[in-house]
Amino acid sequence: MKLYSCTCKGLVFFENVRCTGCDRTLAFLPDRGVMSALEPVDATTYVALSPQADGARYRLCKNSIEYAVCNWAVPASSGDAFCFACNFNEVIPDTTDPASREAWHRIELNKRRLFYTLMALALPLLPRSVDSRGLGFAFKRDVMTGHADGLVTINIAEADTPTRERLRENLAEHYRTLLGHLRHEVGHYYWSRLIDGSRQLDAFRALFGDERADYGEALKRHYECGPPADWSTRHVSAYSSMHPWEDWAETWAHYCHMVDTLETARSYGLALRPAPAGGAKLKPVAVPRLDFDDFNDLVNAWVPLTLALNSLNRSMGLQDLYPFVLSNDAIAKLRFVHDTIERPH
Repeated sequence: MKLYSCTCKGLVFFENVRCTGCDRTLAFLPDRGVMSALEPVDATTYVALSPQADGARYRLCKNSIEYAVCNWAVPASSGDAFCFACNFNEVIPDTTDPASREAWHRIELNKRRLFYTLMALALPLLPRSVDSRGLGFAFKRDVMTGHADGLVTINIAEADTPTRERLRENLAEHYRTLLGHLRHEVGHYYWSRLIDGSRQLDAFRALFGDERADYGEALKRHYECGPPADWSTRHVSAYSSMHPWEDWAETWAHYCHMVDTLETARSYGLALRPAPAGGAKLKPVAVPRLDFDDFNDLVNAWVPLTLALNSLNRSMGLQDLYPFVLSNDAIAKLRFVHDTIERPH
């Protein structure tokens, strides 16, 4: 995630809707990939002040105007009432219920981070309303979070931190977040879009296993018996060991964790120069010089960065930010995801 600044030179974050420096309205311009201050032209139209916007005009998304759950803008020339990200929504929660509306807001904040990464990776990204192979989202109560035929369904209870933490403990998971759910479920979508029926399917099976194995039986075995004792030698997480589809989706989510976190570190100009007590020599890492097209570059920066982040969390009495250890087999699977994304789509 990049850092942005307002025309008044104030620091701007991706979730902001108003500049704390000049009090102008802020919005993300998905067609330009930039956060921008907006100057009103009339009751509904704004001119974007970011230099990258070239004076283009925009409207606020309908979900911003009516429900304050969105901070993306719509080009004034577009006939759409909704922004690019909101056009993917097929089912939204009950907007008359304050708790459901707040849950939706939290989900949308995370969905926008997801979309930022998918757009930055230049992945195929169209809603099901315009593409039969497209993507859609449904946010509901009392449903199972999952993916089917391009539709990602999220149980809005996952937006409630105590509920999500209770599930994390009950399921013995080290990591459970809204953004993680979204990245995981979208991983299932991109398996069907980029791997299923492609020339990469045999290579996928060689690394992840045969996805034709009975999913219901695998699910039952996982929750009755738990993961195999050696799961960490082959997978990014215990849940990955359940079935090849889940192995792919978990690996996909971890790859998204990597590229987004490393871009954030690069935006801050972060460089690591470890100096352990006792004089051990560790290689420095200059994140700003990373080549994101080079997988070796990504992994060589990711491991020391997560060690530093985990150590910082422990210093604050918090659980590890990234509670995973990547084996050689897991890194090979991450490389496969990287190569799949880098291929022309």
